[in-house]
Amino acid sequence: MMQLIPAIDLMDGKCVRLTQGDYAQKKVYHDSPLDMALQFQDAGITRLHLVDLDGAKAGKVVNWTVLETLAARTSLRIDFGGGVKQEEDVQRILDAGATWVTVGSMAAKQPQTMDGWIGTYGAEKFFLGADVRDRKIATGGWLQTTDIDVLSFIGGYIRKGLTHIFCTDISKDGKLEGPATALYRDIIAAEPSVQLVASGGVSSMQDLYELAAAGCTGAIIGKAIYEGRISLDELKTFHS
Repeated sequence: MMQLIPAIDLMDGKCVRLTQGDYAQKKVYHDSPLDMALQFQDAGITRLHLVDLDGAKAGKVVNWTVLETLAARTSLRIDFGGGVKQEEDVQRILDAGATWVTVGSMAAKQPQTMDGWIGTYGAEKFFLGADVRDRKIATGGWLQTTDIDVLSFIGGYIRKGLTHIFCTDISKDGKLEGPATALYRDIIAAEPSVQLVASGGVSSMQDLYELAAAGCTGAIIGKAIYEGRISLDELKTFHS
């Protein structure tokens, strides 16, 4: 069964969406992340992808209060990231009630630091983000593209015990043109043990069925919900 994971992206404490990670292309969808999260919970959703866009841009976590509120007042299992740079951030995120710490840029740019965190907290506490542009890993709120190949990046962390991984094709994100299903098939073929969560481009229920058929264990859904392409009632009916 593929898990449906709505995304709440935070700027100034509000739910927003960017297009292709561009901070200049921001749209505010809801003033209250808690109200939004409770709507997801009422629809039978059990997971939430919570992204601190302010934190990703600032290089340090900003929206602590929202995380603490959502963890305390919903039953959703939350992964939280954006600007996670220090070990004390990891501890505080887990203490605040998140189930997973979402890490992307740090894992690409400072693998030794990431290895230390895995050793301290356990691989199961991390949700690894592989943000991809032309199959190369992008970092820093997608502002920089590295020369790290996505398959070697994911494969390297699977060898270190991380299996809970999501992959975003930046060219697809926020455009409602369909996800990077071919890329996900290639990743799953190369790493059959991966629990791969698709992210970016989901525009319809059909996209979700195709991702399930491709072997994805989850799908992060953002703009399609906020723009009314997929209703919460439809999410209730989904079965992979």
